[in-house]
Amino acid sequence: MRALTTDASGASVPKQYCTFGGHKSMLRWALDRALGLVPPQRIVTVVAQEHRRWWKRDLSVIPAENVIVQPRDQGTAVGILLGVLYALFRQGPQLRVLVQPSDHYVRDERILRRSLREAIGNVERDPDRAVLLGMAPDGFDGEYGWILPAPSGRARVRSVALFREKPDAATAAELRSRGGLLNTLLFTANAGTLLRLYERALPALLATFLAGVPRDVGWSPERLETVYRALSFHDFSRDVLERFPGELSVLPVPPCGWSDLGTPARLMHFLAGQGAQDSRLGPGAAAMGGL
Repeated sequence: MRALTTDASGASVPKQYCTFGGHKSMLRWALDRALGLVPPQRIVTVVAQEHRRWWKRDLSVIPAENVIVQPRDQGTAVGILLGVLYALFRQGPQLRVLVQPSDHYVRDERILRRSLREAIGNVERDPDRAVLLGMAPDGFDGEYGWILPAPSGRARVRSVALFREKPDAATAAELRSRGGLLNTLLFTANAGTLLRLYERALPALLATFLAGVPRDVGWSPERLETVYRALSFHDFSRDVLERFPGELSVLPVPPCGWSDLGTPARLMHFLAGQGAQDSRLGPGAAAMGGL
């Protein structure tokens, strides 16, 4: 992706901070999506220190104390746990969380918002299960994770029979033929339910956080730096979701033009749909931070 996400100065810009010729970064799309569901003070964003020049401006719409800066990227399982614990310590064990990546494009936000509200409502009724949002595949793409829903009559929210993160081509083709859905990493759950998943899947990671950042001490950069030195890299889809599919439900989202723009092919397809003349950022097109 570096060849397509380079600004006028030659710097490679992480894709979530790019506008790709538009007026808003992908991060800002994600923030607006969240702001359509909750007020700014209930949005917590986990970012990387080395990206500060790109996220600083867009994140000014939420309280500064809700911007959690990781010393370094240690994988999605670490970043999600950091944000969940921060919110949990302030809101209590009955907190419901909605996790969304900051690098997704959605053509029809209204459709996705309805599905997000439906998933949240399901967690209210059944707080012991996390609800993933799955997308019907549009063609074949081996770079996604796959969710196989269990047969369940006409129920919209279904149990997960199988979860495979970026399987080989043969497995992905089989899952697609059986009605598999693409993993979006959009999900909602009761905070206590998520912590129980971490206790089973990554107990050492959870213990390190709880010991290193107790709720009555604070989240200073120095304390987080000490904690992160002791951490290994962990992927949430592979190290948590794939291991415990029986704890999960999935909600199929109607077609809404979703993509994570995670490969050059997906990005080029998106740009073609936008009528973009140049796939690169171009001078001034990053429109993020001081760029």
